[in-house]
Amino acid sequence: MKRYLFFLLSLIFFSSCNTDYQPVSFKSVSIDNTFETDIETNYNEATGHNTLSETINTNIKNTIISTLNGANDKTELLDVLNEFNLEYLEFKEDFPEAAQPVWELSIESEISYQSDNIISIPISIYEYKGGAHGNDQIRFLNLDAKTGNILALNDFIEINNSFIKLAKSYFIKNLNENDTNLKMEDYFFGKSFHLPENMGLCDEGLILLYNVYEVSSYAQGYTEFVIPFEKVESFLKRY
Repeated sequence: MKRYLFFLLSLIFFSSCNTDYQPVSFKSVSIDNTFETDIETNYNEATGHNTLSETINTNIKNTIISTLNGANDKTELLDVLNEFNLEYLEFKEDFPEAAQPVWELSIESEISYQSDNIISIPISIYEYKGGAHGNDQIRFLNLDAKTGNILALNDFIEINNSFIKLAKSYFIKNLNENDTNLKMEDYFFGKSFHLPENMGLCDEGLILLYNVYEVSSYAQGYTEFVIPFEKVESFLKRY
């Protein structure tokens, strides 16, 4: 009887500990100020007024700002957008003949994966300030779902020779499936295979994403592929 009671009390205690954590919800946010430039924002924000939501939102905002060119020491996203708009107005005044097409800035994000352990948020940013083409890049923000703190790749992936070998095999598989007529050496400018700077999770598995210029030419755009969970889970420290 005592052993049963101890077991029951243990279950109650365990359940009460688990109810302390509530998964965070997200909403889409946009900044609708009037600008002379073409600025569009549609990014995620954690709802609620608690430490977890505040930490997540701070990390989303800071990641967006640090990815933008010329953000300098700005700490508020609206200040960065106003600075971008002001820079265009000054450029337009100095070089009216080159003021078209209008500069563009697009900021988007989505929740690609959310569990009790990790939240993956790809953040896409496109900046155009004249010239042949703009600057386009995606950054994966991986967060601890319970604290909102940023996770480095090593915090949730065991990166070793076996993992690199697996990633390389899926990179080659992706090339073959897309029939690009390019060899792997063409993507890495004659150098050996290396992992991308950006990796994150989706419902199908682990996304590996190479930004423009990280591999191959601008014309090739992004290079991304997914390693399914059943193949990569042995390397994941949390998912």
